[in-house]
Amino acid sequence: MKLRNITIALGVAALMASCQKLDQEPLDAFNADNFWKTEAEADFAVTGLYSGTSNSDGKINEGSAWEDGTQIFYMDCTSDNSNSDFPWEGFQALGNGTATPTNSGNADARYTYEHIRRANYILENIDKAPMAAEKRKKLIAEVRVIRAYRYFDMATLFGAVPIITKTMAKEDAYIPANTQKEVLEFVEKELKEAAADLTYSKGGARMSKGAALGLLARCYAFQKKHQDVINTTQEIISSGTYKLFNDYAALFEEVNENNSEVIMNIEYLANDQPYTMLGIMLPNSMGGWGSIVPTQSLVDAYETAEGKTIGESTSYNPANPYEKRDPRLAATIVYPGALYKSKYFDPLNPDSKDYPSAADNASSTGYNYRKYIQNPESFVNIWNVGTNIIVMRYAEILLLNAEAKIELGKIDNSVYENLDLVRERAKMPKVDKAVYAAQGKLRELVRREQRVELAGEGRRRFDIIRWGIANDVMNGPVNGALSKGTVDPKTGKVTYTSLTDRFFSENRTFKADKNELWPIPQAVIDNSKGTLKQNSGY
Repeated sequence: MKLRNITIALGVAALMASCQKLDQEPLDAFNADNFWKTEAEADFAVTGLYSGTSNSDGKINEGSAWEDGTQIFYMDCTSDNSNSDFPWEGFQALGNGTATPTNSGNADARYTYEHIRRANYILENIDKAPMAAEKRKKLIAEVRVIRAYRYFDMATLFGAVPIITKTMAKEDAYIPANTQKEVLEFVEKELKEAAADLTYSKGGARMSKGAALGLLARCYAFQKKHQDVINTTQEIISSGTYKLFNDYAALFEEVNENNSEVIMNIEYLANDQPYTMLGIMLPNSMGGWGSIVPTQSLVDAYETAEGKTIGESTSYNPANPYEKRDPRLAATIVYPGALYKSKYFDPLNPDSKDYPSAADNASSTGYNYRKYIQNPESFVNIWNVGTNIIVMRYAEILLLNAEAKIELGKIDNSVYENLDLVRERAKMPKVDKAVYAAQGKLRELVRREQRVELAGEGRRRFDIIRWGIANDVMNGPVNGALSKGTVDPKTGKVTYTSLTDRFFSENRTFKADKNELWPIPQAVIDNSKGTLKQNSGY
């Protein structure tokens, strides 16, 4: 199925290509008079909406897929999980609070109606193609889910944006923005109606009922509609369609793609439609770019193996900080002394290619991401891979369900069961109910679980904004690993000469009532002929 979908997508990409981003000019790639004559052509068009690749220059290619794997990874750089070491990649200013309407970085790529316009065109024409009613309903529902995904993305990043549900001439496209609330209500309606016409399926290659309901749960969670989150996630759980994959580290590997945990992903195929940016994660010494690097704040969030925070544990040793920790730490992050690609990672030696100030591509924090690349040697070419990038998985659904019940004070056995499923899969102990009985402590736990379980998967900014804690966690210095010491190249043993000196990346500023939203690119404002207004504070 993967090969078939991508092969079709490659063929349709040229037909569905259109001018960039902000305008709503009619699509002329298809001529309605000579297209939409067969069911196959309708399939062709809908599959084309999924299609695309990422550019080899590190920039997001918004003329492509409904979502991009690189976008997923970089989004954590706009949170306290990761740092973007290079300003030209479009995320550093959004992470440190210096983005402006004229220097908006990735905001320029995310404020786009391309896929919305393409979806609208399909929805306006698909009735012309002869096919069974059930097949038509399914295709329409898939398109509506993709359109809703893009609207939800823009509403959470920019707030108020225009709702456009039909293709229109450029001169008719200058319309005022709908409020964020109105956009989210539109997203809810679209996803609920689409879900009714879809069925559950594992793997995430196409939009399914699970994908629609999962996105709906995210939408509800963003608005603190906790009972709706419970109802929606419970529907997914009760379907019995998904289950946690048995190996956390291997979950993201190409050999296990489309496994039982995956609800939604972006498909890639080496050589034909490859993912070309996985190397941005690798350490400099291995030919990587070190573009997206974990922070010390993230490392500190991982509990000890006994199930306690490093602040609570009596066994945690600051001089040996990575020993006896949550196994997800080693599965997610390459840290000093870690065995990686048959050698011990050493960012502490000034002569090492991984020493932060030794080379442009060396991580500024002394950490690199390991998720998706457990064994770099398994890749023939790290810049040309067929690894699918996960957009949503079942662990998130379990944690959203537990979170919503905690927020409403509906703390029953199912809360602990969901948390334990996620923790035990990672070889962590069950939740200590004596410690985590009160709502406040459980809230801390479920938020910590969401952070470490989904680290590097682009979800953290969404969470800190909706929880209202961004002002607390996004102000101040971004620090990395302890910087003074040595790594034994034979054993990996790290000996520190200072337990206070750390690598430093940058200082960040987050202003409440401003940085919850991104700046609308100035070009968008200018092109709107006065119909769109800039977000507050920019």
